Amino acid sequence: MFLFCKLALPRVTLYSTDTFHMSDQASIKCPKCGQYFEPTEAFRHQVGEEILAAEKKRHEEALVRMREETVKTVTEKLAADAKERMKALEADAGEEKERNKRLLKQLEDLSEDLRKLRRKDEERELEMKKKLADEEAKIRDEARKKVQEEHELKDREKDQNYSVALKQIEELKTKLQQGSQQAQGESLELVLEEELKHEFPMDIIEEVKKGQRGADILQRVVDKKGRECGMMLWESKNAKWSDTWAPKLREDARQAKAHLSILVVTDPPKGLTTYMHDNGIWICMQKFAVPLAMTLRYGLIRENFVRDIQSGKDEKKEELYRYITSIEFTHRMNAIIEAFGSMQDEVEREKRWFQTKWARQEKQLRKVIDHTQGMHGDLQGVVGKTLPELKVQEPEASVEEGLPLIEE
Repeated sequence: MFLFCKLALPRVTLYSTDTFHMSDQASIKCPKCGQYFEPTEAFRHQVGEEILAAEKKRHEEALVRMREETVKTVTEKLAADAKERMKALEADAGEEKERNKRLLKQLEDLSEDLRKLRRKDEERELEMKKKLADEEAKIRDEARKKVQEEHELKDREKDQNYSVALKQIEELKTKLQQGSQQAQGESLELVLEEELKHEFPMDIIEEVKKGQRGADILQRVVDKKGRECGMMLWESKNAKWSDTWAPKLREDARQAKAHLSILVVTDPPKGLTTYMHDNGIWICMQKFAVPLAMTLRYGLIRENFVRDIQSGKDEKKEELYRYITSIEFTHRMNAIIEAFGSMQDEVEREKRWFQTKWARQEKQLRKVIDHTQGMHGDLQGVVGKTLPELKVQEPEASVEEGLPLIEE
């Protein structure tokens, strides 16, 4: 390693560490003139700084080389890891793409089925219109009603097919979105409970707690007098129809000792449009739940009323017979008869008294009329015919004229 010499002595351009004298390490030999000299403190300091700077430079260069090698190694490793990760992501993306293609293919098939159903419906509607146009006028009204009924049935069939297709699409969407059918069932149960509480505020409507065996809602029917007439058990299902629902509800009704059990569904079994009764279970659509509840509730109240009447009929008959044959009833009847007799006697006395009074007043009125007419005749004899005639009103005949007047 070579260093520059900047002393005031003869200029030493280059020197090496072997120029130091071996015997006297404090002296330095000039490589140019061969003279030995003692290094000053400034020289030593300069030489030390140059040595430190050279070592520092060498160390920094070594660090730079090590950093470059480390960065290169890490970069190569990261590149390899990234390449492996990209391969895994590409494989996952390929699988996801294939799954999405299959789902899209299923959606396209369902959409094609829907279009075919719509075309068939349009063709049926055109055929029905042609048939209606060919009908005679005298049976037009009857034919219109019949066609309307058929059209409604076909519309229901179309709506049912359309709803089935929509449900299949919804099921695929539900699989993609990972929806929860349990939340939908709970929402239907809440809606049914609110409708029953609003329509029948007097009834006791209880929700079956989650995790407890049984149906969804218990409705205890209460009449206007506050008497409990029976219990109705409700079960709501917001899913695809299953034949296991009705037997389960029948068993729950036995356990709860309910008089009636109703199954409310959104996906009805085949042939159900409103509601039906099947082996002790009522099955209905959601929109017919409240009307069906009104009908069944009236039947329970009526049955309880008839049962109450029949249960006390013989007892009431026996009690009535005992009262009629009792001495209390005899005393009551005698008292009534005596009261009627007293009233009749009083009426007769009042009648005779008024007849006497009316006869006496009639005689007095007759005297007044006679004297008035006599005075009018006397005045007429004095004044002459200029005196106007009197208009005397004759007394009316007595209602019972001719009956003897009896003074009391």
